[in-house]
Amino acid sequence: MITVLGVIPSRIGSQRLPAKPLKKILGKPMIQWVVEGAKTAKLINKIIVATDDHEVARVSEMAGALVSMTPSDLPTGTDRVWAAVKDLDGDVILNIQGDEPLINGDVLDPLVKAMLDHPNDSMGTLARKFDSDEDLLNINTAKIVLNNKGEAIYFSRLPIPYSRTQRDGEFCNLQHIGIYAYRKNFLKIFCQAGPCLMEKHEGLEQLRALYLGAKIRVVPVNFKTQGVDVPEDLKRVEEILIKRGYENV
Repeated sequence: MITVLGVIPSRIGSQRLPAKPLKKILGKPMIQWVVEGAKTAKLINKIIVATDDHEVARVSEMAGALVSMTPSDLPTGTDRVWAAVKDLDGDVILNIQGDEPLINGDVLDPLVKAMLDHPNDSMGTLARKFDSDEDLLNINTAKIVLNNKGEAIYFSRLPIPYSRTQRDGEFCNLQHIGIYAYRKNFLKIFCQAGPCLMEKHEGLEQLRALYLGAKIRVVPVNFKTQGVDVPEDLKRVEEILIKRGYENV
């Protein structure tokens, strides 16, 4: 039987939003929203919060997650995920971003299913259709170009592929959603390899996997993410949740 571990890396030392995992959204710490959302997935066997902070650990355990205390000086969230699972039994490892409070099983389960259905894929991730040219041109939004098998060819912050003609609302790419699934053996290879040059230039970690020759399965979903990077994002998330019927606790 294949074991799926969902890991939420949650570092306390964010520069743009200090103590970000503990910021309140409708009265609950953000990390609690992420844990509760991840726990709605039916295909994940265990949810683990990988953190360097004891208060984040306490809140996560209260929300029903397992906790792995990891060093503060790890270079990326992916390295934190690997630190949490390297000594555990697991086949597919999900990296569930700790600043995605709207995430839920409706989004995570399709990614897990794709990894189960395509056992030769080293890695998987999520994507959605673009809503507008504005999103396409936003350099803070990662774009994916796919082959005819639904595998990633390249990721970029630029609007690839370049269009020499009017697009007329037709997009040849998808907007990336930064949730990842890895085979455990590939996650080890990925972390041990360290950053490659195109990864450094684009500022996109997933390019390392392509550089290493990995197949990355891209799963389209109907999910508009709202991550939390700055204080204004907290208000945006609250507005979305209120529209969905949630109330302040």
